[in-house]
Amino acid sequence: MTDILQRIAQNKRAEINALFHDEEARQTITQQATANKAPATISMSGNLRKTPGGIIAEFKRRSPSKADIFPMADVTEIIPQYAANGAAACSVLTDTRFFGGCNADLAIARTLSQSIPLLRKDFIIDPIQIHEARLLGANAILLIAAILTPDEMASCNSVAHSLGMEALVEIHDSSELDKITFIPDMLGVNNRNLSTFHTDINNSLHLASTLPADTLLVAESGIRTPDDIRRLRDAGFTGFLIGEAFMSSPDPGATLKNFVNETV
Repeated sequence: MTDILQRIAQNKRAEINALFHDEEARQTITQQATANKAPATISMSGNLRKTPGGIIAEFKRRSPSKADIFPMADVTEIIPQYAANGAAACSVLTDTRFFGGCNADLAIARTLSQSIPLLRKDFIIDPIQIHEARLLGANAILLIAAILTPDEMASCNSVAHSLGMEALVEIHDSSELDKITFIPDMLGVNNRNLSTFHTDINNSLHLASTLPADTLLVAESGIRTPDDIRRLRDAGFTGFLIGEAFMSSPDPGATLKNFVNETV
């Protein structure tokens, strides 16, 4: 794990320990999520398969590699634009310190569109975050192989399924495939180099032939043009997670619509 991921994971553990420092706090969230006191779930993998474009449009204000992207972005403006312009799903960053997001962004996004799947984009290291995601209205969670052990990933995947949710399991290189001991709902390849944080879609293109043929593949990061999507689709990818290309444009919704129109 690189220094930045170590810092993020350590910060996330501190956050979780502060928020859920006693068993009563954990049980309250767990019981509420288990009782389905949250919006009905929608299949993200199903939407990626049936929605033209297969784009997961991401809402994020900043990132460790780019700093501020759209610091004043308003979820009430962006998510409706995404939903109206062809997104197969939306990814919402809920990490505050490194990405400028918050849980409220996800909860508000859910109220704005009941028909589009929402991915909670965060650094999941504890099952309590999955129960919390369910209550916030998420339909799927992200599991990052680089910060989880095989047992932790399998356990988190099982918790997500028990709550009617799916998991996008993310790898950065082929060595991380060995950490996945189950058939993932979606297998993502992050095109960001964990040492340099440089993004290059060739990472997905190079790994494509080594990935399970019967798994829904998602390319993440570094997708800047419709041509990138066409190349990735030809290599076997069905989903395409795009954030910066939309959030850094003057009109995120129109940019998304252009990507969809040029790739279907």
